[in-house]
Amino acid sequence: MRRSYRYSRFLFVVGVLAPFGSAPAQQALASASAQTRTQAIAASFSKSKHVVKEKRGVRMEKYKRVESEPVVKPNPQDYSGIYEMPEMAFAIQLRVARDGSVEGTGYEPIGPDMSVRRSFTLRNGRIDGALLTATQVYANGTQNRFEGAFMNRTSFDTPADKGFTVFGLGVVGRDVIVGGSTINRFFYELKQ
Repeated sequence: MRRSYRYSRFLFVVGVLAPFGSAPAQQALASASAQTRTQAIAASFSKSKHVVKEKRGVRMEKYKRVESEPVVKPNPQDYSGIYEMPEMAFAIQLRVARDGSVEGTGYEPIGPDMSVRRSFTLRNGRIDGALLTATQVYANGTQNRFEGAFMNRTSFDTPADKGFTVFGLGVVGRDVIVGGSTINRFFYELKQ
């Protein structure tokens, strides 16, 4: 008799907890996690700097503020396009399906003078809201995690400036040495 009581308690607990492991609940949790990660990536591309120096009666002032906000498009296919870093030799071409799956190719510089490029493909790409995740695969088989957020970056050069906004993909991840500098955040602008 004792065994059947334990067994029925087990079935009751499983019956009560089963809905929490359901697909819609898991999707809601994953979407909330993607939203949190997207906000964190966008915040890493925001910055503010205001420096005032006075020397021999001459006042020098430097001001720069950048605000980055995620952009969620209703149709994921609208993220398709060519994204470039104009000041460096980085580029990505994305092909996004209506279901949010992503294929892509790209290249990045190697070496201190940025004259040599290496190509890669993006595999198992997926967009969730404004978050893009994929696996970056190079010709030699090396693989890296690829993660970024689609965002608007608005730059202000003075406190009264109305700002200049650019849409693109902000990617965070591994360190890359370019021109003697180590960087791990890359903002790819959508090419018009």
